[in-house]
Amino acid sequence: MNFHSNSGCDQADAAAPAGLTVRGLRVCEVVKTLDPGGAEVLLVERLLTARRRIVNSAVDYTVICLRASTGELIERLRSAGVTVVDLSSCPRALVYARLAAMVRRFAPDVLNVHSPAPGIVLRPFVRLTRRRSVLVSTVHGIQWPKTMFLDRLTRRLDDRTVAVSPAVAQSRAVAGCRRLLTRIHGVDVRNQREWAARAADVRREFDVPESAFLCVTIANFRPEKNHRMLVQAASEVVRARPDAVFLLAGEGPLRDAVVRDVRERRLAGQVRVLGRVSGARRLIAAADLLVLSSHHEGLPVVVMEALAAGVPVVSTRVGGLPDLITSGRNGILTEPGSPGALARAVLQAMEPRTHSELRAGALADGDGLDMVTTSEWFEELYVDLAGRAGLGRGTLQPQ
Repeated sequence: MNFHSNSGCDQADAAAPAGLTVRGLRVCEVVKTLDPGGAEVLLVERLLTARRRIVNSAVDYTVICLRASTGELIERLRSAGVTVVDLSSCPRALVYARLAAMVRRFAPDVLNVHSPAPGIVLRPFVRLTRRRSVLVSTVHGIQWPKTMFLDRLTRRLDDRTVAVSPAVAQSRAVAGCRRLLTRIHGVDVRNQREWAARAADVRREFDVPESAFLCVTIANFRPEKNHRMLVQAASEVVRARPDAVFLLAGEGPLRDAVVRDVRERRLAGQVRVLGRVSGARRLIAAADLLVLSSHHEGLPVVVMEALAAGVPVVSTRVGGLPDLITSGRNGILTEPGSPGALARAVLQAMEPRTHSELRAGALADGDGLDMVTTSEWFEELYVDLAGRAGLGRGTLQPQ
């Protein structure tokens, strides 16, 4: 399984040497929201890893977000010395004008946009104002945005487009790009394994019996996550295996409806809706199984966090899941929309011999998902592109 593929670039996907110094480069990362979610967590983890990993880095990172309903990710970035500009207080009608003004003020050497709408505004702005910034877009999902025509039209202005999975790279979401790279990002593997070693403590924190088989779902309560099917599947599982406990963490507009469904099915003792859990990665690491029931996905961070901790995954076969999960090796994939199929897959994964084999496969595959190599890969890309454009003093120097 190749977790670090790269195509369409002069630069091969070779890892940068350990202990790097990057000099004289201003990088601005723009994302629509900075709340806990897949794209946002990948961005934050990459920048935090870069701050820890790149020795004496002179790369000046700035993150601009249009809104943030919580300060969790902003605080993590600022604590690590990353400049964050939060435009949440800006009136909606003026936010994109303010965004363009901030980019003009920072005058970055490299501008990486992680959301379609800001990209539609910033690509022509940068080109029309004759700024020499290198333009990069990172595409995190496979669905076309509502503004897909404008996104496709302006994407040709990018110097590079980075897809976060092979599934994204093959989707219409990257239509119109000229030079496409593929990079599965990864997670903090060491941290996940440290949490896995403390699984008993985490289970006690969430009042999970020691004898329980713990199934965890981390997903916001939105239609595409299909929690209703998950609850239906869970009801079939607990009838066959009373030792199963399902913990559902997340926020969203459908949370109350899921709580009612659990109550009506009389599952409250074995299917618990936790709401938002700060640091949910520790709950994943303490699980016996990660379960997802989505209609649509890009490349879920929670799946990478599960594999890093040696936790098998049972999920619907959607989006980038097949890029990470091989049925019978590190998890089981089922067809979307079938609660019976999902329940059968969970019960199969609960069998002791099968679970032991899946756990071993998950742990082995987790080795290839370390964010360290991805943070180095991005900095190599930024330095290379800026150097070609004659920007900054883009050099990589071994320490």
